[in-house]
Amino acid sequence: MNTTESAPRQPLLTARDLRKTYGSTPALSGASAELHAGEILALTGPSGSGKSTLLHCVAGIVRPDHGTVMYRDERLEHAPEERLSELRRTEFAVVFQFGQLIPELTAVDNVSLPLILNGTDRRAAQEQARTWLERFGVLGRAEARPGELSGGQAQRVALARALVTGPKAVFADEPTGALDSLAGEQVMAELTSAARELGAAVLLVTHDATVAAYADREIRLTDGRTAALEVSA
Repeated sequence: MNTTESAPRQPLLTARDLRKTYGSTPALSGASAELHAGEILALTGPSGSGKSTLLHCVAGIVRPDHGTVMYRDERLEHAPEERLSELRRTEFAVVFQFGQLIPELTAVDNVSLPLILNGTDRRAAQEQARTWLERFGVLGRAEARPGELSGGQAQRVALARALVTGPKAVFADEPTGALDSLAGEQVMAELTSAARELGAAVLLVTHDATVAAYADREIRLTDGRTAALEVSA
């Protein structure tokens, strides 16, 4: 045994024995996962296996019926909604399949909005937003509204909005599900590269093996339970 090895890293986020039922339908039946700082973890499994529900519970969007969710040393499953909203504004970021941009706002206004809500001056917020739009190759569409963007462009704007605050954890729920294969791979390459530069952890829900290949680790869900951990090559 090598006694000079450092102690195991503490997880950034931990979910233990999560259970969630919608009506009479169980979505989670004892799912568990750990996410470490700077790591990309893929949640895979068939449709209806509980992937999105697990992500939403860990992100504080949905409260589990049973189990614990820890962010560092803080329990989230019973945290006040005000605290969960604060985390989603500052340390968490969520990217959905269809981006969910605000249709009335331009791309630059969509990206700058999280900064403005956190108290950043509008001009400074827009400068940072433009930097991120440039990073994702859509600065030329800064004044366009979501309805004027292609699917790939809209998802790049959504990624810029998610990362502009420098989050500690990014929750990506089928972020390429609405894109063709080429646009999907481009978005994943951009997301993982930017997240690694920020040192942000990424929890990624996907049913696509090509997308899952971008992860450091993979957990498969079946019928609401986490199966054996798979380590990506």
